[in-house]
Amino acid sequence: MERIDINGRNVDVHIAGNGPVLLFLHPEDYFSHHSAFLDHLAKRFRVIAPRHPGFGKTDLPDGFRTIEDIAYHTLDLIEVMGLKDITLVGASMGGWIATDMCVKSTHAIDRLVLISAVGVKFGGREDRDFADIYATPAQDVVRMMFYDPARYLPDYSQIDDAAALEIARDRQSSGLFLWKPFMHNPALRKWLHRIDVPALVIGGAADGFIAPGHAEKLARALPRADAKIIAGAAHYPQIECADAVAAAITAFAQS
Repeated sequence: MERIDINGRNVDVHIAGNGPVLLFLHPEDYFSHHSAFLDHLAKRFRVIAPRHPGFGKTDLPDGFRTIEDIAYHTLDLIEVMGLKDITLVGASMGGWIATDMCVKSTHAIDRLVLISAVGVKFGGREDRDFADIYATPAQDVVRMMFYDPARYLPDYSQIDDAAALEIARDRQSSGLFLWKPFMHNPALRKWLHRIDVPALVIGGAADGFIAPGHAEKLARALPRADAKIIAGAAHYPQIECADAVAAAITAFAQS
């Protein structure tokens, strides 16, 4: 991790590899379990993976309350770091942030990849696009999120206090940014036409958290997008099928 000052905000950033720039925006939890995925990407890209404000050891600035705040913050990061021709990859909550960023500006962004992205709701008022994980028993949440929980679920008994504190901060900040309205911005859908770069929408075939067909609907709502569904994965295909997702992103970025 490197610590970077973004207009007075301290941000921890993972940087690895060489090649075209790939900016990865992590989901709401399990950041440490992306190491294999980021290692795959670092073979072809210069991978830049910042911690969101309030997550891990990154400070939560005063006044930060919405995903839009993080989107503007990340656009600032792009400017401060002088990044351009970016392949922007966002997973779950990170996908919402990436979508919001691209609605605002694609000046430095060449391509967009959304993995199990939340943020856009397609169902009606009474339809469930995203499961309420805060009102669901923990063992059921695990089965929603992982195709093979026994293999990929973190063993919290083996982590030290510092790692446990980071996980607690991740979950606290997730609640702050994702709770109301739950997992989406009602206004975001109508601005998707502004995303004028090629996009790839990736979903897990066994995702129990996001409603079936959401990835395909999101791809159809974007001007220049395709959908790819990964077998043998649930909500975190980049963790459960790291090599397949990395290969799909690489092929998309090089096409």
